[in-house]
Amino acid sequence: MAKTAFLGLGVMGYPMAGHMAKAGHEVTVYNRTAAKADKWVAEYGGAAAATPREAAQGADFVMACVGNDDDLRGICTGEDGAFAGMSSGATFVDHTTVSQQVTLELAEQAAERGLGFVDAPVSGGQAGAENGQLVIMCGGDQSNYDAAEPVMQSYAKLCKRLGDSGAGQLCKMVNQICIAGLVQGLSEGLHFAEKAGLDGAAVVDVIGGGAAGSWQMVNRYQTMIADEFDHGFAVDWMRKDLDICLRTANENGASLPVTALVDQFYKDVQKLGGGRWDTSSLIKRLRAMG
Repeated sequence: MAKTAFLGLGVMGYPMAGHMAKAGHEVTVYNRTAAKADKWVAEYGGAAAATPREAAQGADFVMACVGNDDDLRGICTGEDGAFAGMSSGATFVDHTTVSQQVTLELAEQAAERGLGFVDAPVSGGQAGAENGQLVIMCGGDQSNYDAAEPVMQSYAKLCKRLGDSGAGQLCKMVNQICIAGLVQGLSEGLHFAEKAGLDGAAVVDVIGGGAAGSWQMVNRYQTMIADEFDHGFAVDWMRKDLDICLRTANENGASLPVTALVDQFYKDVQKLGGGRWDTSSLIKRLRAMG
């Protein structure tokens, strides 16, 4: 078992750190709101630290799951950052969905300090984190990945290295691009069924086992029909991720017309007050249109 730290105890990080503790790892946590860290310690044991640097001291592996590029830089760098507290040979594992640019920047800084760095964004949402069933897409040196993979297995159903630093983040972009189109298609299909006077649940029973079936259909159709949108990844977060996808596509020349369109549809959902609704709320936009 390893001596570890976990930085960021949001809806994903809190249960992920909990699975590490349950697996027998020694875990010190840090959260910007200290009360959340104290609550975690009361539930799982371990210890809480006042800064990322203090949490990282003596840790073999430092995991992080925060909000965006700036949040990640903030917990990694500077006098109170995790890098300042980590010992040479330790490995930093970033589960945040961020740009490839910040990943390469921080991986280089880590290497200069003799630290390993693995970019390891996740898919599976809050339910996947709570159930320890996340899919983790990783980038970084093979040796760093091999060292960190047993720790990540405490909350993963699949963990795979895709290439060098940044490859994990690029894979996560592909994931979000695919989800955007799938959710819009499902929303349009269910909306059409409603307008046509069909029983949406009965329709999904029929088509879900065929070529139209998807994870989104199986896991979201019931709440979409019920007009309930508090069951997963928030629209605000999805727009942050799609912005990363679209900016990267501008750099590498990829054409993402559907992704760009769905991003604007999510902007419409935000205007409806749905920034914190889950991503399946695209159907709410269609209903609002009549």
